[in-house]
Amino acid sequence: MNVLLIGSGGREHALANAISISPRLTKLFCAPGNPGIAAVAEIVSVDASDHPAVVNFCRLMKIDLVVVGPEQPLVEGLVDALETAGVSAFGPSKAAAQLEGSKGFTKDLCARANIPTGAYGRFSNRDAALAYVRKAGAPIVVKADGLAAGKGVVVATSLAEAEAAVRACFEGAFGAAGAEVVIEDFLEGEEASFFALCDGVRAIALASAQDHKRVGDGDKGPNTGGMGAYSPAPIMTSEIETRVMREIVQPTMAAMAAAGTPFKGVLFAGLMIGADGPKLIEFNTRFGDPEAQVILPRVADDLLALLASCARGQLNVERIALKPLSALTVVLAAKGYPAAPQKGGEIRCVDLAAALPDVVVTHAGTKRIGDKLVANGGRVLNVTGFGLDVRAARENAYAGVDRIDFPGGFCRRDIGWRALE
Repeated sequence: MNVLLIGSGGREHALANAISISPRLTKLFCAPGNPGIAAVAEIVSVDASDHPAVVNFCRLMKIDLVVVGPEQPLVEGLVDALETAGVSAFGPSKAAAQLEGSKGFTKDLCARANIPTGAYGRFSNRDAALAYVRKAGAPIVVKADGLAAGKGVVVATSLAEAEAAVRACFEGAFGAAGAEVVIEDFLEGEEASFFALCDGVRAIALASAQDHKRVGDGDKGPNTGGMGAYSPAPIMTSEIETRVMREIVQPTMAAMAAAGTPFKGVLFAGLMIGADGPKLIEFNTRFGDPEAQVILPRVADDLLALLASCARGQLNVERIALKPLSALTVVLAAKGYPAAPQKGGEIRCVDLAAALPDVVVTHAGTKRIGDKLVANGGRVLNVTGFGLDVRAARENAYAGVDRIDFPGGFCRRDIGWRALE
């Protein structure tokens, strides 16, 4: 199979690594890719937002499957354009990608399908939103309705913080994504991420993970796209997974199919596991980043075959085999992230980290200038360790981190703390 992978981050590097070992693969291309992905794929300069250009490339190179990594091309309808042209693609249609593209859409779907989630309100008017938070009180959660690169959510612990979040959205802090606001109850419990592969009709459980959103140790500071993750999540017992599939994933699949917008791709459920069981925080319609970096290396089956089966609507496996190991990834970010990351800092000794047993380094925001590898984004590298449990995986990951020379970067030193407790 000739495969085109869309994206340039750590998630896409993890996807590229997993796809590259498939016996079904003939040639892997990636647009726009990054220096790490270049080791396993041919980098091509095709703009994912230019749908005719992507279609033309697929025809020219006889692409059998396009795998769309990031959320933006999905929400913009790239899969629709490809399938209209007869090109098979892994990912949801534009209509189905609303599960991520609009938090209000998802909350309304939950209400119709009796999916457990927090009570909420949707607002396109600032004053009405402020009145709602004043009546509800704090803690409360304020979300920009649209895509905001993982940064459009404020868990407000005071009324003043909630009001400031509402004003920020309506004053353009998140651009068009904040033109509408979703305000929802604060849920008590422990967060976890759960992933299922879907073919439009069926959904098969894949794996669980736990992310670390806050920028600083001890879960302090602003939310980010993710500073680290581990898999599996200890709180996601087989009983909880069964409930998530029965109470959240399968009703979502049924509701989307009934609406004429069947969901194909990977469904990523952000969950709160409380005393009364799992509740949905939000859906994403692609692999998480950095969750992909800890989940995909654990897949024992042929990932490319699974993705192609989903795209064809023929996911005919009963379960997905996982390796009996834990994985933990640490994000190396550029100083100033998430507000103002400092680009251009040189990174050395990545090869020394990658040479360690049970360590994989994926590139998230890097570029080459001559012989130098430099930071080219907020999240720059992911160092993933593997082991029989989270503790061993964490030790391996930080051993890799400590071999990398990146004066312009930083990381959290407590990834995995919840699992170790």
